[in-house]
Parts: sequence; structure tokens; C-alpha cells
Amino acid sequence: MKTKLTSRIVATTLVTALAGIGLTLPAAGATGQAAKPTHDRTHSKSLQADVDAILKTGTVGVLAQSTGPRGSRYATAGVADKATGAAARSGDRFRMASASKTFVATVVLQLVGEGRLSLDDTVDHWLPGVVSGNGNDGSRITVRQLLQHTSGLFNYTADLPVLASVDEYQAGRYTTWTPEQLVGMATGHAPDFEPGAKWAYSNTNYILAGMIIQKVTGHSWEQQVTKRIIRPLGLRDTSAPTTDSKIHGRHLHGYSDFGKTGPTIDTTAFNPSAAGAAGAMIGTTADLTRFYQALLGGKLLRPAQLAEMKTTVRAADLDPVWPGARYGLGLLKVPLTCGGSYYSHAGDFPGYTTRNGVSPDGRRAVVLHATGDGASDLSTEQAQNDLIDGELCA
Repeated sequence: MKTKLTSRIVATTLVTALAGIGLTLPAAGATGQAAKPTHDRTHSKSLQADVDAILKTGTVGVLAQSTGPRGSRYATAGVADKATGAAARSGDRFRMASASKTFVATVVLQLVGEGRLSLDDTVDHWLPGVVSGNGNDGSRITVRQLLQHTSGLFNYTADLPVLASVDEYQAGRYTTWTPEQLVGMATGHAPDFEPGAKWAYSNTNYILAGMIIQKVTGHSWEQQVTKRIIRPLGLRDTSAPTTDSKIHGRHLHGYSDFGKTGPTIDTTAFNPSAAGAAGAMIGTTADLTRFYQALLGGKLLRPAQLAEMKTTVRAADLDPVWPGARYGLGLLKVPLTCGGSYYSHAGDFPGYTTRNGVSPDGRRAVVLHATGDGASDLSTEQAQNDLIDGELCA
């Protein structure tokens, strides 16, 4: 994808990447329908104030969980379902979108630690001939470059019309896509740059990573994420669906007008095969907290592989939202205003926004999710950043 930076920083968002355009997403206009915030026994007034600030920027529902050595605190605001007026609740499930990439990168690095593949293996070594034509050459791209977004491969989602407008979403939301079809969209274009020459976010990289997982293990990336991460950590509300368009159980509904291309619609139902290993997963704030704390706490990867994951390159494209951002292997590194930095991975899908921040040792974590399009400027992003930074700096 030829990244276009707009008020929603398209480089990191699955929604704009899938649409292939720089959507400017205006406020959802649902704030007036918001129910009163629900207050957990471990409710925090300061956290609630930050959650309310996010809601006021034009989101529909907001969930936040802040966890540290003394336990977890929660705050919610707005509604989970505009049709019923049901309040957003701390255990609601949502589409985590590109936050899925950290799970996929973790599985790849586990396989590296087991000696079953190398980060220096080429794509062609595992998927001969899959990345070819129009100047694309899988023999020159490594697994490391896929996970790091330095492959130069065109972002397939820039050619995927289903999320470009309200009408196209409604027409294509239940279509099933294969990984080969998605990669084929990318290789129909010349690469954006030579492998390793620079950093640029491309969902194509993680579709290929998912395909490599299957080639190495004989099982799909969804099965491996479930076997190696979801079940061992007891992430009961997390799933890696293949083609199931529903979010089962208690969940947040998403709402978007796709850059004012039509009326605001409920975007909840969607065949996740269009996102695949780049962003198909569903989860909760509690499960994402447990995952990121286990990961950064050294419980999922051997020290050498965790060190590789945390080794970053400059990601200047992200500066409008995260000044000084760097990207590792499925992890974003962001400076804190109080000094030091945190690790993260954003995730966006039409009507769904996941943000998180975890301390380098995994002892402190903040996970938040908002629904609706949010503001047409950077005020929603800034309010989300303020919440994460404030909690980690407290």
C-alpha cells in the first residue's frame, strides 16, 4: 500500500488498509445515545475520566483495563449496541484487527526457538514461487522482513474493494478469500521498495507469515495460535476465526460510514478471511492484557526470540500519532512522556479500534477499545494516547 497519512493514520489501521484508501472517519454521532458508564468494583475515577474523554470525541462505546502489580482497574462508557441501548461492559468481545499480528509473530518466533525455521529463511524457501512476477522476488525477502514490515511488498488491502465504501462493504462483507488470492493481489503490483530498504506497513507480510506457519507445522495459523497461545493462557474470550462472520457471546457492535460514503451502518458481521493472519482475531481487554503480559514477561518466547521481537527499526510513517515510533517483529515501540517506552500493537477495523500499551517487563499493561468512527481529526487518537501514557506513567 502506498501509505496515505490522514487523521486516522492509515499506516496502522486494518480498516484503511483493507479499503486501500486514506479514510477520514468523522464522528459517529452516537454519543447522545450513550448509557451511563458502568462502574466495576475496581473502578477508577481517573481511568473513567479518560474513558469519558474518548467517548466525547465521537465514539459509541469505550472499554479500558489498566493492570499493574496491585491488580486491575476497569472503566467503560457508551453503548455496546445502539439498537438496544445496552451499555458497554468490561467483558465485551470485539474485533482486535491488527493486534492479531502480535499473536502470529509470536507463533513464528516460537517455531524459530524450536529450530523449525529461521528468521533469515527466505519466503521462497517455504513458499516457492508464491511471491513472484512484476519485480517481486520471494528469494530476496526473509521471514524477519515479513514480521518487521521491511519486505517492500505492496499492501494487498489497497486493492480489496470490500471496505472502500458502505455499498461495497454491504456487497462483499460475507465473501470468503484464500491467502493465495490475497497475496496475488499484492504481487499484481511491483514492490514499493527493495527488501530491507525501509519500513512500510503491509498486511501482505502477515498473510505470508500465516502461510509459512501452515507450511512448517502442517496446521493453519488459526490452529497454531489456538494451540500455542489461546488455550495455554486460558484466553476464553479470544478466538481466531476462519470464515465465521459472527462475534459470538457478549460483544460490542461496530459502526462506520466509511468516510461518509453512505449512512452509518452496523459493521459487526464480517467474513474475517479478508483479514486472515493480518487481523482476523476477536478478543477482550482482559484476554489481551493476559496475552501481552505473558509475552513481555517472557512466558511465551525464549529470551533470544523475545529479544529479536523487541529489536526495532524506525517507523517514521507513524510519527503523526506516535512520535518516535519504532517497529519490531509484531510489536510497536512508543516513547512515554515520563521517559522510557512501552510496547504495543494497534488494531483497526471499520467501527472498531484497539489500542494497548505494555511495559517492557510486562508488569504493567493498558488495553482499551472504542467503537464508532471517532473524530475527523486526531482528537480520538490523542485521547487514547493520553489514557495509555497517563496510566503507564502514573
